[in-house]
Amino acid sequence: MKELTKAEGQIMQILWSLKTAFVKDIISRLPNPKPAYNTVSTIVRILEKKGFVGYKAYGKTHEYFPLIARDKYTRFHLNNMVKGYFGGSFQSLVSFFASENRLDIRDIDQLVRELEGLKKKKP
Repeated sequence: MKELTKAEGQIMQILWSLKTAFVKDIISRLPNPKPAYNTVSTIVRILEKKGFVGYKAYGKTHEYFPLIARDKYTRFHLNNMVKGYFGGSFQSLVSFFASENRLDIRDIDQLVRELEGLKKKKP
């Protein structure tokens, strides 16, 4: 799987939320100033070549849909970020976010409880 650019990620977020969409539907969900139709169409075709998007053709019109699930890409992206920025250590990632976001003791306790709950679920 390949990393997505910021623009590709923005388009994929829209496709994941809509499930299927025409280019005009994607454009309607983008913030102002809206990019040109051809720009969005080009990005969608790049996503298609990367294997992220499929389509159904209706004459010259295409309805696009995601081929890669959001959670699958999220795991891939997060793992790459942890490897690239935190030496593969999720502990370093959590520590970084805890200090950067100035989590208070209640937030940290909640995080510990959630992690303990995940630990209990694993066989």
